[in-house]
Amino acid sequence: MLTKKYLNELEYQLTGAIIDVHKHLGPGLLESVYQKCLAHELRLRNMVFSSEHHIDVIYKEFHLDTALRVDFYINNCLVIEVKAVDSILPIHEAQILTYMKLLKAPKGLLINFNCTNIIQTGKKPYVNEFYRDLD
Repeated sequence: MLTKKYLNELEYQLTGAIIDVHKHLGPGLLESVYQKCLAHELRLRNMVFSSEHHIDVIYKEFHLDTALRVDFYINNCLVIEVKAVDSILPIHEAQILTYMKLLKAPKGLLINFNCTNIIQTGKKPYVNEFYRDLD
């Protein structure tokens, strides 16, 4: 059963993987490099995830053929969007919130590897109405 406690523990485990990738690589690389290394780190930790997960969009019962993909979908409940940018913009936040809504994921992490301290400035968690309804 999906609970807030489970999601918070999952975030804690993912944070360890994110820290390891950032510690080994540092800032300044392309987003694709961080994505591949994070996928490898998640595999090493035996975590269940899909990478470049396709997102279905249904508009008024019409299934749209889109190319929307989220960087990581963890345990079918948590979204991770990876960035390597100078600063997180409102469009990046809107993107992860929309992905969470479309996937009905209660929690998401927006990770910007282009920073000096991944915990203080590079990781931002998000929750939505699906999270608020959990025990």
